[in-house]
Parts: sequence; C-alpha cells; structure tokens
Amino acid sequence: MLQSFESERLILRERTLEDIEKCIEMDHDLEVVKYIPEIVELINGPHASYKKHREFVRKRIETVYPNGLGYWTIELKDHIREFIGWVMLIPIDNIGPETEIGWRLKRNHWGKGYATEAARIILQYAFDTIELDKIVADIHYLNRGSIRVAEKIGLKFEGLNDDNTNHYVRYSIY
Repeated sequence: MLQSFESERLILRERTLEDIEKCIEMDHDLEVVKYIPEIVELINGPHASYKKHREFVRKRIETVYPNGLGYWTIELKDHIREFIGWVMLIPIDNIGPETEIGWRLKRNHWGKGYATEAARIILQYAFDTIELDKIVADIHYLNRGSIRVAEKIGLKFEGLNDDNTNHYVRYSIY
C-alpha cells in the first residue's frame, strides 16, 4: 500500500479500482490526452474500444510496482474530495531501470498549480523516503504545460528521448 499525503489543497492517496471510471472519464477529454498516442488510439482511433481502454486503465491500477512506487489519485481537499487527476512514480515503461514521474489532470483543473503541488510531494517522497538517485519525465515536445510543471519541480532538460520519433524530450533530476 502506498503512503498517502496531504498538502494545504490536496490529498494524494493510492489509486484504486474505485477510481477507474473517473480516470476513464478524464481520458475521454481529447485535450487531456492529446500528447498520449496510445490513449488517443484507444478512445478515438479506428479501433477505439471502451473495453480495451478500461482494461488498459485497470491493468495500470492492478500492476504491482516495486516497493513505494505506483499511482496516486489527486483529490481536492474540500468537503467532497473531488477527483482531479493522478500522479505517478513508476519504472519507466513499466520495466525500468529508470523511474518516471508523471501526472494527468482534468482540464478544468489546469493552470491552478495542482500538478506542480502533487508532483513536488511525490518527488520529495522519491528522494527522501524511497531514496531514489534519479527521476525522469519523458514529455511530448509540444506539451508546454507538462514541461512547465517539470521545470517548476526542478527537472532539467536532458535531450531528446530515444523513442525513434523525436516527439519526446527527457527531463531529469538527480
């Protein structure tokens, strides 16, 4: 079980199957997943399938990650604890050896500092508690919002990711 966290505005708790419908709903906003081709394909491609998308999200939720790694649901710390997205700290491409930080928020919560706030908490946890040496974030080069979050939490541009598309840039912190 992952450790939970609270900030002045947010609650971060382990993502569970109870979050699956909210995650799927968030993914169906094409602006939210614009830079994630595998999700766009699942929800809007020629072979789009709600069932396949649901299985994709379910698998991510049910995967057993190395100790201390996984996905956290981000909720607003208000009377209804509204789901606003998630933040992750997982082995890159689910296999490692590097560890990746990432985030996804519902569009109506963009630009309010929530992604930065949640990512900062998880980054501090990664270094202080899990004692990781390096964290990376592979971000589509056009995704200015995520690049800004990465920079705000201290990640530095490392170069193009070697995914053979030249669409992703790597940010990292040691």
